[in-house]
Amino acid sequence: MQRFGTASSGCKQSRRDPMRTFAILLGGCLLLVLAPRGLTHFRLLEPASWIQESEELGDPQWSAPCGGTLKDPGKPTDSITQVRGGDMLHIRIREMAFHPGFYRIALAVNSRNELPPDPEATTEPGADGRPRSVSGAIHYPPAPPILADGLFMHAAPFEKEQETDVAIPNINCAKCTLQVIEFMAAHGYNPDGGYTYHHCADLQIRANPNKPIDTRFPAENKSR
Repeated sequence: MQRFGTASSGCKQSRRDPMRTFAILLGGCLLLVLAPRGLTHFRLLEPASWIQESEELGDPQWSAPCGGTLKDPGKPTDSITQVRGGDMLHIRIREMAFHPGFYRIALAVNSRNELPPDPEATTEPGADGRPRSVSGAIHYPPAPPILADGLFMHAAPFEKEQETDVAIPNINCAKCTLQVIEFMAAHGYNPDGGYTYHHCADLQIRANPNKPIDTRFPAENKSR
């Protein structure tokens, strides 16, 4: 695993065997970022979100694994994106307010419980004495259920929407969950979602009969 993070001072690299966890270096030094707390939000534009997102900030998006908050679970859109197994799926996000960090994409076949925990955060005491994120773990290379990690890594505001394509496994599922999250560095802890924002999309995947089934993912449970 790698770590994307910020530091208050100095240039350093940390290694932990056998986890191979280390800080990502930019210009020889750990990234220095002084960002206000609690401002980052993003919208999932493609594929269609499973809940209604506000135009202003993309809320609600705090609670794991798929957004909402402790008080507002969100209103479902009933949108399902159809995709063929083994094809690429276009992902497009718009960051509504800036905080340094990175994005991760994962896929659950039968239950959202298959989605991985939020990125492990290294923290330090903030100016108010409360925990503040310094770095977050990145899985590289990604392995199921994670499709991509360390995406759109940034230490300055984006000037435009961010887009990428991810390979969808060649599987069958009537209603899979695609999760897109953002880990935020230099951010105070939020009881709804820690240091991470969450969005999801429901997918219907039909395997390409000309390709082998991807056995790294669980088989569809048709009885659910």
